[in-house]
Amino acid sequence: MSDIATPRRKSLLEHFSTIKDDRQPCKVMYPLEEVLLLVVCGTMAACDDYDDIVLWGKQHLDFLRRLQPYHFGIPCADWLRVVMNRIGPDLFSSCFLGFVAERLPEAVGQIAIDGKTSRRSHDRGRGKAALHLVSAYATTHNLVLGQRAVADKSNEINAIPLLLEELAASGALAGSLVSIDAMGCQSDIAEKIVDLGGDYLLATKDNQKTAHAEIQLYFDTAEAVAECPLPMV
Repeated sequence: MSDIATPRRKSLLEHFSTIKDDRQPCKVMYPLEEVLLLVVCGTMAACDDYDDIVLWGKQHLDFLRRLQPYHFGIPCADWLRVVMNRIGPDLFSSCFLGFVAERLPEAVGQIAIDGKTSRRSHDRGRGKAALHLVSAYATTHNLVLGQRAVADKSNEINAIPLLLEELAASGALAGSLVSIDAMGCQSDIAEKIVDLGGDYLLATKDNQKTAHAEIQLYFDTAEAVAECPLPMV
């Protein structure tokens, strides 16, 4: 068995090669491959917005040039924002999930699902609100497994089931523990996690009055569990 060759895993840029650049080649200073590599690497390095990504790129330009030429260096944040806004989010997400799926460990462990608004991602000139993302994060492996963009925090409930289906399709959900804050404490979401092969840990608070009261009542009326004495040494 040890003599069987392991299939080659595609590189990040190979996964993103399905995204086509519709700009005029003669006017392109920053090729799309360089832009995608910069944005993805910066995001994986915990950059919150395009300004942070640009700063990270300038500090790690030597590393990036080992992978792509970056003949004109790193573009500015506004330019990055314009180019990335022209890429369909579903296509980008599909490419990234394909890259992640090839690198998933056999046991993902805990997956934390939460929503977050990206700082300075709005465009007041065009009337666009800030980008709000619902992300699935593998806590043990420090890896974002998938994201869905939503209009605002109130729409997270609609995005979570779609994100769960993507996780299941990639093989990440089976046997994993999914944790979600009180926003996602819904019976439909809990059932979907179980149906797709995962377990759940959902938070609740006073905004889920019935569920919160039933949980409190359960613990108030539960029989006390006798503590096992420690063995004598």
